[in-house]
Amino acid sequence: MKQLKKTISLPQIIALYTAAVLGSGILIVPGLSAQIAGPSCLIAWAVMAVFTLPMAITMGWLSAKYPHAGGVSHFVTLAYGKQAGIYIGWFFIMSVMIGAPVAALTGAGYLSSAMGWGESGRILAGVAMVLGALILNCHGMELGGKIQVAIVSSILIVLLLAIFGAVPFVQASNFSPFLPHGWIPVGVATTILFWCFIGWEAVSHLSEEFANPQRDSIIGVICAAIIVGTIYFFTAFVTVGTGSYTHADTAISFLMRFTFGKSGQLLTAILCFLICSATVIAYTGAASRLAFALARAGNAPVFLSRLSKRQTPTGGLALMAVGFTLSFTFYSTGVISLAHLLLLPNASFILTYAGGCAAAIKLLKDSKWRQLISLLSFLLTVCILPFVGWALLYPLFIAFLVTFYLLWRKKHTAPVKHGIFPGDSDSIL
Repeated sequence: MKQLKKTISLPQIIALYTAAVLGSGILIVPGLSAQIAGPSCLIAWAVMAVFTLPMAITMGWLSAKYPHAGGVSHFVTLAYGKQAGIYIGWFFIMSVMIGAPVAALTGAGYLSSAMGWGESGRILAGVAMVLGALILNCHGMELGGKIQVAIVSSILIVLLLAIFGAVPFVQASNFSPFLPHGWIPVGVATTILFWCFIGWEAVSHLSEEFANPQRDSIIGVICAAIIVGTIYFFTAFVTVGTGSYTHADTAISFLMRFTFGKSGQLLTAILCFLICSATVIAYTGAASRLAFALARAGNAPVFLSRLSKRQTPTGGLALMAVGFTLSFTFYSTGVISLAHLLLLPNASFILTYAGGCAAAIKLLKDSKWRQLISLLSFLLTVCILPFVGWALLYPLFIAFLVTFYLLWRKKHTAPVKHGIFPGDSDSIL
């Protein structure tokens, strides 16, 4: 059976987890949550920073116990059978096909605005970002992981400088009244913050390439959870303390100005571009490896199982390139707006994560403590699902396509012994 090379070390694992979770939300959500709940939004941030640990560690445990390019799809297959794993796998892949271009356009939008490039410049910068992610992943995670460490380190240094630079401007009066609108807005803010803490499932698809998955999966995810939770909370703290949240969509720019002066706007744009680049690299790598794993098990077209001489999943990367091209085409021609593109994959991402947590409840039954944490993660994820609204149509569309493909394959593939179709094997994802 084809195997991917084990080249990802602990620092790279921490960087990949951090990049997958610390997305462009850091630039907008701290200000937006403060506008909704006022200073009491800090309660929501503290709650989510704590609750993200069970969500993160659940995926860490699964990756340590079952390191596999199939990631969450593989976990679901082990727990609930091949059919369930196939659907979960395609939910993730087709979500990334839209989610990665959205992240790229978000980061490119900040950069384009700061540089005065206009809409065409934004699209070109976004295309350059996803193209860079595809090329890096094609070269392999040994190089890509090192670049991720450099990018994430740069992001964290700049954010920490912005936070420390803003501390002298924090005023106690900005924290009063602490509950200006009561407790209900705190709950509303918490649901919004949930999006800032999703992404732990993505790196599970890279676990087959971890040099020491049993040790590094847990250490890596815990370190990343602490880093992400701390950065988010203190960004929110100085956003409230300096009163920057009166401009929710540019709050981070105000924080940057405290430390970097007039150059803060340009630095914010570069920071956003780097943050989104790191996210796109991580998710592109995850989805391409999942496509490879599905094809390796005979549950996707065989060309997706192709590997390069460097043992990188060129078939999966080609699929992602096609998906990215379609997303950029739909956006650039005005067929769909960025706002609708942003909302479209939400439900399928949540279903993917919920599937992983549900699998953990069954797979980690040797430990009641781990089972309890997995159950908590599952409930937290399911509670957010009703808020996605019409975006539930997208996973239904994906399920229709997958069902059609499976029925077509069953009809056009001659059965062999024991009723197993060629391309299918007794091995799971």
